[in-house]
Amino acid sequence: MSNVAGFCTDEFAEVRAAFTEQVESGAELGASLCVTVDGVAVVDLWGGWADHAQTRRWGADTLVNTFSITKTMASLSALLLVDRGELDPNQRVAHYWPEFAANGKADIEVRHLLSHTSGVSGWDAPIELPDIYDLEASTARLASQAPWWEPGTASGYHAINYGHLVGEVIRRITGRTLGEFFAEELAGPLGADFHIGTPAEHLDRVADLVPPEMPEFDISLLPQDSVMFKTLFQPMLEFQECNTTAWRQAQIGGVNGHGNARSIARVQSLISNGGELSGRKYLSDKTIDRIFEQQSDGVDLAIMLPLRFGLGYGLPQPQTAPHVPDGRVCWWAGLGGAFVVNDLDHRVTFAYAMNRMAPGLIGSDRADAYLKATFAAVRGREQ
Repeated sequence: MSNVAGFCTDEFAEVRAAFTEQVESGAELGASLCVTVDGVAVVDLWGGWADHAQTRRWGADTLVNTFSITKTMASLSALLLVDRGELDPNQRVAHYWPEFAANGKADIEVRHLLSHTSGVSGWDAPIELPDIYDLEASTARLASQAPWWEPGTASGYHAINYGHLVGEVIRRITGRTLGEFFAEELAGPLGADFHIGTPAEHLDRVADLVPPEMPEFDISLLPQDSVMFKTLFQPMLEFQECNTTAWRQAQIGGVNGHGNARSIARVQSLISNGGELSGRKYLSDKTIDRIFEQQSDGVDLAIMLPLRFGLGYGLPQPQTAPHVPDGRVCWWAGLGGAFVVNDLDHRVTFAYAMNRMAPGLIGSDRADAYLKATFAAVRGREQ
C-alpha cells in the first residue's frame, strides 16, 4: 500500500512522483501538497505520519503549523480591506492606530508593515515566547517602541510580530482580531480549513512538528544590538513550545496559522485566479496589482538573505528562492520548508505543508523538488 493518498491529474504526474519519493523514502515524515489551476485543485496529495512515533497517519484533513505561510493570510486579509476602500496602504499606521505614533513612528505607513520595512521587526527585550500569546499586551508594547532602523529604507523581516502589527490595523478598522476577520471573511466563505488561533475542536487533527537538526551555534557570538539578533531571538522560537495547546490556540498572525496544503491553496488561489473564486469577486485587478508594487529589494536586515518585497508578499528572487518562477508571481515560505507560490501568469497556486522541519529559513530540498516538478509541468502546458 502506498503511503500517499489523494489525486493528481495526468499532466502533473511528475509532481506526484516527486512527492511519493520523498514520503516513501522517509525524507518526509508527514506532508501535504496541493496545486490549483484556475482556482481548481489539479493536485491534492497527502501522506506519511502526523507524529514522530508514527502512530497517527497523516490524513486528508490533518492540520499542521505552517509558520510564516500565516503571513500570506494576514496580507490577504489586509488586501480585502484595501479593496473595500477601508484601508490605504499609503496612509500612516497612526491614522488607524494612534498609539503607534509613539517614539518616532508617526510617519510609518501601512505599506511599511506589509512589506517588512517599518523598522519594527520585533520586541524590545526582555520578552518570552508566551508573552506574545497575550495579543493586547504584546501589541501595545510594539506601539510604544522606537524603530530599529529608518522606516522604508530596507526590509527587516518581521518574523514573529507581523500578524500583531497588521492584525492590529485590521482590528482598529473592523473591531475584529485578525483570526476572527480571517475566519469570517476568507476561510469561512471559501470553505478553507485554515485557522489563526486553532479552535479546541480541531486540536486532535494537528500534526506534531519535528524540529530541524540545527548545527551547534553560540548565540552569544551575535551582536546583541543587531536587527538580526533582536528580531530572531527576542523571543526565540522554541519548537517544543510550538507543539503545545497554548501555542496552537493563540492568535499569532505571523507564525502560527494551522492548515494544510489544500486550505493554503484554496485561500491563496484567490490571487492567482484574478480575485474571484466560486463565483464571488473578492479582489479587483487594481488591488491585486498593488501586490506587485516593489517596496524593497536588497539583503534583509533580519535574516541576511536577498529579498524583494511587494505589498504583503515576496516577489521573485532567484538567489534566495531559485525555484520560484519569474514573472507576475508572488510567494512566501514558512520556517522548516512550507511554501506557497501564486503564479498569476498561469493562474496557478502551489502549496506545501509538512511536519518534519528542514534547517534553513526559506524552503528545503523537498520543497525544491515539488516546485521544480510543478513549474516544469506548468511551463510545459504553454508550449
